Amino acid sequence: MIKAIIVDDEPKAAQSLTWELSNFKEYIKVIKTFTIPEEAITYLNNTPPDCLFLDIQMPTMDGFQFLDKLKNRDFAVVITTAYNEYGIQALKKGAIDYLLKPIDSDDLKETIDRIKKYNAKLNNSAQIEQVLLRFNELNNQRISINTDGKLIFIEIADILFVESDGNYSTIFLKDNQKIVLTKKLKEVNAILPEHVFFRIHNSYIVNLNKIKEYIKNEGYVVMQSNHKIPVARQRKADFLEKL
Repeated sequence: MIKAIIVDDEPKAAQSLTWELSNFKEYIKVIKTFTIPEEAITYLNNTPPDCLFLDIQMPTMDGFQFLDKLKNRDFAVVITTAYNEYGIQALKKGAIDYLLKPIDSDDLKETIDRIKKYNAKLNNSAQIEQVLLRFNELNNQRISINTDGKLIFIEIADILFVESDGNYSTIFLKDNQKIVLTKKLKEVNAILPEHVFFRIHNSYIVNLNKIKEYIKNEGYVVMQSNHKIPVARQRKADFLEKL
């Protein structure tokens, strides 16, 4: 059974879509409707459904701004609108379908079929991810990072250091390779093994095995890549103990 949420600032439109979906109650059930987008965002960030039917034209924020505020988008999104000029933008935002109001029953049936296929694909992807993660747990030579809809596997021995850039982090690898992650440095630090990595500064985590020199009087380390990384004064004692 598909669990659906409806977000539409017009109560009558939400009621009408709920009624239309009730004709397919063997496949789909509306578990919640919202006319205030902000309330819907709070709910969705804590209780993701299988599908979201989302209106575009809303007074406080449009549907695309709404999608940008969601932390989790692991569910099918169907755009509902009385206007036909948003189709391309809807596809770019990852919507699986685009329904014009008033919504036709045949079109809705096709949409439900798309939702079922999308969710089946999503479930298969989740199962594959779990298999990969379990395999990776047995291999202590690499880490796995889930970011931007991708599962990245990185050899620990290839990591030189990690640099913070606000809400992003850049992993510097050997051979001048870089991986930019949509994660804060503290999130990356939680993934890295403590016996190998040390947060030497608010903006840097280093691989202790990749330090070439420690310049004591100037307070920085030189990595094997010749990058110079500062040692924060308050972390100096812990750093020397690690070494």
